[in-house]
Amino acid sequence: MTFENLKVDINDRIATVYIDRPKKLNALNRATIEELHDAFKFLLDHDEAAVIILTGSGEKAFVAGADISEFSEYSVAEGEDLAAKGQEMVFDYISNFPKPVIAAVNGFALGGGLELAMSAHFRIASDNARLGLPETSLGVIPGYGGTQRLPQLVGKGRAMEMIMTAGMIDAQTAKDYGLVNHVTPIEELIPLAEKLANKILNNSMQAISSAIMAINDSYKDGVNGFNTEIKNFGKSFGTEDFKEGTQAFLNKRKANFK
Repeated sequence: MTFENLKVDINDRIATVYIDRPKKLNALNRATIEELHDAFKFLLDHDEAAVIILTGSGEKAFVAGADISEFSEYSVAEGEDLAAKGQEMVFDYISNFPKPVIAAVNGFALGGGLELAMSAHFRIASDNARLGLPETSLGVIPGYGGTQRLPQLVGKGRAMEMIMTAGMIDAQTAKDYGLVNHVTPIEELIPLAEKLANKILNNSMQAISSAIMAINDSYKDGVNGFNTEIKNFGKSFGTEDFKEGTQAFLNKRKANFK
Protein backbone atom coordinates (compact mmCIF):
# COMPACT_ATOMS: atom_id res chain seq x y z
CA MET A 1 0.00 0.00 0.00
CA THR A 2 1.05 3.59 -0.60
CA PHE A 3 0.31 6.47 1.75
CA GLU A 4 0.59 10.22 1.73
CA ASN A 5 1.59 10.65 5.37
CA LEU A 6 3.19 7.30 6.19
CA LYS A 7 5.95 5.00 4.99
CA VAL A 8 5.71 1.26 5.56
CA ASP A 9 8.70 -1.07 5.11
CA ILE A 10 8.48 -4.84 5.58
CA ASN A 11 11.67 -6.88 5.89
CA ASP A 12 12.30 -10.27 7.50
CA ARG A 13 8.86 -10.36 9.14
CA ILE A 14 9.33 -6.90 10.71
CA ALA A 15 7.12 -4.04 9.51
CA THR A 16 8.34 -0.52 10.25
CA VAL A 17 5.68 2.18 10.09
CA TYR A 18 7.01 5.75 9.84
CA ILE A 19 4.77 8.76 10.44
CA ASP A 20 6.14 10.81 7.57
CA ARG A 21 5.32 14.51 7.93
CA PRO A 22 8.76 15.80 9.00
CA LYS A 23 8.05 19.42 8.03
CA LYS A 24 5.11 19.32 10.49
CA LEU A 25 7.18 17.39 13.06
CA ASN A 26 4.96 14.41 12.15
CA ALA A 27 1.90 16.01 13.76
CA LEU A 28 -1.26 13.94 13.61
CA ASN A 29 -3.96 15.29 11.35
CA ARG A 30 -7.17 13.51 10.41
CA ALA A 31 -5.67 12.12 7.22
CA THR A 32 -2.72 10.62 9.11
CA ILE A 33 -5.01 9.01 11.68
CA GLU A 34 -7.06 7.44 8.90
CA GLU A 35 -3.92 6.21 7.17
CA LEU A 36 -2.59 4.71 10.42
CA HIS A 37 -5.81 2.72 10.73
CA ASP A 38 -5.54 1.57 7.12
CA ALA A 39 -1.88 0.63 7.55
CA PHE A 40 -2.46 -1.46 10.66
CA LYS A 41 -5.51 -3.09 9.10
CA PHE A 42 -3.30 -4.02 6.13
CA LEU A 43 -0.56 -5.35 8.42
CA LEU A 44 -3.06 -7.42 10.38
CA ASP A 45 -3.66 -9.62 7.33
CA HIS A 46 -0.10 -9.50 5.98
CA ASP A 47 1.61 -12.81 6.78
CA GLU A 48 5.09 -11.34 6.33
CA ALA A 49 4.46 -8.68 9.00
CA ALA A 50 4.72 -10.41 12.39
CA VAL A 51 6.09 -7.55 14.54
CA ILE A 52 5.46 -3.84 13.97
CA ILE A 53 7.83 -0.99 14.82
CA LEU A 54 6.12 2.41 14.97
CA THR A 55 8.30 5.51 14.67
CA GLY A 56 8.58 8.98 13.12
CA SER A 57 10.54 10.16 10.10
CA GLY A 58 13.64 12.21 10.86
CA GLU A 59 15.36 12.75 14.18
CA LYS A 60 13.37 15.67 15.57
CA ALA A 61 10.03 14.07 16.35
CA PHE A 62 8.17 10.83 16.81
CA VAL A 63 4.93 12.81 16.72
CA ALA A 64 4.97 16.36 18.09
CA GLY A 65 1.23 16.33 18.79
CA ALA A 66 -2.06 16.74 16.99
CA ASP A 67 -2.57 19.23 14.20
CA ILE A 68 -4.28 21.94 16.29
CA SER A 69 -5.32 23.96 13.25
CA GLU A 70 -7.80 21.25 12.33
CA PHE A 71 -9.86 21.39 15.53
CA SER A 72 -9.36 24.88 16.96
CA GLU A 73 -12.93 25.86 15.99
CA TYR A 74 -14.67 22.60 16.96
CA SER A 75 -17.89 22.52 18.97
CA VAL A 76 -18.46 20.33 22.05
CA ALA A 77 -20.06 17.60 19.95
CA GLU A 78 -17.33 17.75 17.33
CA GLY A 79 -14.63 17.52 19.99
CA GLU A 80 -16.22 14.46 21.56
CA ASP A 81 -16.59 12.83 18.15
CA LEU A 82 -12.93 13.60 17.36
CA ALA A 83 -11.75 11.77 20.47
CA ALA A 84 -14.16 8.84 20.09
CA LYS A 85 -13.31 8.16 16.46
CA GLY A 86 -9.58 8.62 16.98
CA GLN A 87 -9.50 6.21 19.89
CA GLU A 88 -11.52 3.60 18.03
CA MET A 89 -9.67 3.87 14.71
CA VAL A 90 -6.09 4.07 15.96
CA PHE A 91 -5.25 4.20 19.65
CA ASP A 92 -7.47 1.39 20.97
CA TYR A 93 -6.96 -0.50 17.72
CA ILE A 94 -3.18 -0.51 18.19
CA SER A 95 -3.42 -1.24 21.91
CA ASN A 96 -5.47 -4.37 21.19
CA PHE A 97 -3.56 -5.31 18.04
CA PRO A 98 -2.84 -9.07 18.09
CA LYS A 99 0.67 -8.60 16.71
CA PRO A 100 3.39 -7.00 18.88
CA VAL A 101 3.80 -3.24 18.38
CA ILE A 102 6.99 -1.48 19.54
CA ALA A 103 7.05 2.32 19.61
CA ALA A 104 10.51 3.69 18.80
CA VAL A 105 10.32 7.25 20.13
CA ASN A 106 12.70 9.60 18.34
CA GLY A 107 12.60 13.20 19.51
CA PHE A 108 9.35 14.87 20.56
CA ALA A 109 6.40 12.69 21.60
CA LEU A 110 3.86 15.22 22.79
CA GLY A 111 0.10 15.15 23.21
CA GLY A 112 -1.33 12.78 20.63
CA GLY A 113 2.21 11.66 19.90
CA LEU A 114 2.76 10.38 23.43
CA GLU A 115 -0.73 8.89 23.38
CA LEU A 116 0.18 7.05 20.18
CA ALA A 117 3.40 5.75 21.74
CA MET A 118 1.47 4.64 24.83
CA SER A 119 -0.97 2.68 22.68
CA ALA A 120 1.93 0.47 21.54
CA HIS A 121 2.67 -2.62 23.60
CA PHE A 122 5.95 -1.16 24.83
CA ARG A 123 8.25 1.74 24.08
CA ILE A 124 11.93 2.48 23.57
CA ALA A 125 13.35 5.99 23.19
CA SER A 126 16.33 7.84 21.76
CA ASP A 127 18.33 9.89 24.23
CA ASN A 128 17.06 13.10 22.64
CA ALA A 129 13.41 12.18 23.21
CA ARG A 130 11.09 14.55 25.06
CA LEU A 131 7.72 13.27 26.19
CA GLY A 132 4.67 15.02 27.61
CA LEU A 133 0.94 15.75 27.53
CA PRO A 134 0.67 19.56 27.17
CA GLU A 135 -3.07 19.66 26.42
CA THR A 136 -4.04 21.59 29.56
CA SER A 137 -1.93 24.51 28.30
CA LEU A 138 -4.38 24.67 25.37
CA GLY A 139 -7.49 24.53 27.54
CA VAL A 140 -8.31 20.88 26.80
CA ILE A 141 -7.38 17.49 28.24
CA PRO A 142 -5.75 14.51 26.53
CA GLY A 143 -8.39 12.95 24.29
CA TYR A 144 -6.74 9.87 22.82
CA GLY A 145 -6.42 7.80 25.98
CA GLY A 146 -3.75 9.85 27.76
CA THR A 147 -5.63 10.21 31.05
CA GLN A 148 -6.10 6.44 31.15
CA ARG A 149 -2.86 4.92 29.85
CA LEU A 150 -0.38 7.33 31.48
CA PRO A 151 -1.48 6.48 35.05
CA GLN A 152 -1.31 2.77 34.20
CA LEU A 153 2.29 3.19 33.09
CA VAL A 154 3.76 5.75 35.51
CA GLY A 155 1.30 5.80 38.43
CA LYS A 156 -1.47 8.22 39.35
CA GLY A 157 0.66 10.87 41.06
CA ARG A 158 3.20 11.21 38.27
CA ALA A 159 0.45 11.24 35.65
CA MET A 160 -1.39 13.96 37.54
CA GLU A 161 1.78 16.06 37.70
CA MET A 162 2.64 15.60 34.03
CA ILE A 163 -0.87 16.49 32.85
CA MET A 164 -1.40 19.37 35.29
CA THR A 165 1.96 21.03 34.61
CA ALA A 166 1.80 20.31 30.85
CA GLY A 167 5.57 19.83 31.05
CA MET A 168 7.97 17.55 29.21
CA ILE A 169 10.23 14.87 30.64
CA ASP A 170 13.45 13.62 29.07
CA ALA A 171 14.13 10.08 27.96
CA GLN A 172 16.00 9.00 31.10
CA THR A 173 13.20 10.30 33.34
CA ALA A 174 10.70 8.45 31.16
CA LYS A 175 12.73 5.26 31.69
CA ASP A 176 12.88 5.89 35.44
CA TYR A 177 9.10 6.33 35.45
CA GLY A 178 8.57 3.09 33.51
CA LEU A 179 7.14 4.95 30.52
CA VAL A 180 9.86 3.58 28.21
CA ASN A 181 11.82 0.35 28.56
CA HIS A 182 15.14 1.37 27.02
CA VAL A 183 17.03 4.56 26.11
CA THR A 184 19.63 4.54 23.36
CA PRO A 185 21.46 6.99 21.07
CA ILE A 186 19.34 8.09 18.12
CA GLU A 187 21.43 6.19 15.57
CA GLU A 188 20.89 2.96 17.51
CA LEU A 189 17.14 3.36 18.04
CA ILE A 190 15.83 1.38 15.05
CA PRO A 191 18.57 -1.27 15.32
CA LEU A 192 17.58 -1.78 18.97
CA ALA A 193 13.90 -2.01 18.00
CA GLU A 194 14.80 -4.59 15.35
CA LYS A 195 16.90 -6.54 17.86
CA LEU A 196 13.94 -6.70 20.26
CA ALA A 197 11.61 -7.61 17.39
CA ASN A 198 13.88 -10.50 16.41
CA LYS A 199 13.88 -11.78 19.99
CA ILE A 200 10.08 -11.73 19.86
CA LEU A 201 10.15 -13.61 16.54
CA ASN A 202 11.95 -16.54 18.21
CA ASN A 203 8.76 -17.30 20.11
CA SER A 204 5.24 -18.43 19.28
CA MET A 205 3.35 -15.53 17.74
CA GLN A 206 0.13 -17.35 18.52
CA ALA A 207 1.01 -17.48 22.20
CA ILE A 208 2.12 -13.84 22.16
CA SER A 209 -1.21 -12.77 20.66
CA SER A 210 -3.05 -14.62 23.43
CA ALA A 211 -0.81 -13.00 26.05
CA ILE A 212 -1.51 -9.51 24.65
CA MET A 213 -5.24 -10.17 25.03
CA ALA A 214 -4.89 -11.45 28.60
CA ILE A 215 -2.67 -8.55 29.72
CA ASN A 216 -5.00 -5.96 28.19
CA ASP A 217 -8.07 -7.55 29.78
CA SER A 218 -6.60 -6.95 33.24
CA TYR A 219 -7.04 -3.20 32.61
CA LYS A 220 -10.61 -3.34 31.29
CA ASP A 221 -13.55 -2.52 33.55
CA GLY A 222 -15.86 -5.47 34.07
CA VAL A 223 -13.40 -7.95 32.57
CA ASN A 224 -11.53 -10.52 34.66
CA GLY A 225 -8.05 -10.81 33.20
CA PHE A 226 -7.41 -13.99 35.18
CA ASN A 227 -10.30 -15.67 33.39
CA THR A 228 -8.91 -14.60 30.03
CA GLU A 229 -5.52 -15.98 31.03
CA ILE A 230 -7.03 -19.33 32.07
CA LYS A 231 -9.06 -19.61 28.86
CA ASN A 232 -6.16 -18.67 26.59
CA PHE A 233 -3.77 -20.91 28.52
CA GLY A 234 -6.10 -23.83 27.91
CA LYS A 235 -6.49 -22.98 24.21
CA SER A 236 -2.70 -23.09 23.84
CA PHE A 237 -2.73 -26.84 24.47
CA GLY A 238 -4.67 -27.35 21.23
CA THR A 239 -2.20 -25.51 19.00
CA GLU A 240 0.58 -26.77 16.77
CA ASP A 241 2.87 -24.20 18.38
CA PHE A 242 2.40 -25.89 21.76
CA LYS A 243 3.29 -29.27 20.30
CA GLU A 244 6.34 -27.83 18.54
CA GLY A 245 7.50 -25.80 21.55
CA THR A 246 7.25 -28.65 24.05
CA GLN A 247 8.83 -31.20 21.69
CA ALA A 248 11.68 -28.81 20.93
CA PHE A 249 12.28 -28.31 24.66
CA LEU A 250 12.18 -32.04 25.43
CA ASN A 251 14.51 -32.83 22.51
CA LYS A 252 16.85 -29.94 23.31
CA ARG A 253 16.49 -28.20 19.97
CA LYS A 254 15.30 -24.79 18.81
CA ALA A 255 11.58 -24.55 18.17
CA ASN A 256 10.42 -23.90 14.61
CA PHE A 257 7.12 -22.13 15.06
CA LYS A 258 4.81 -21.73 12.08
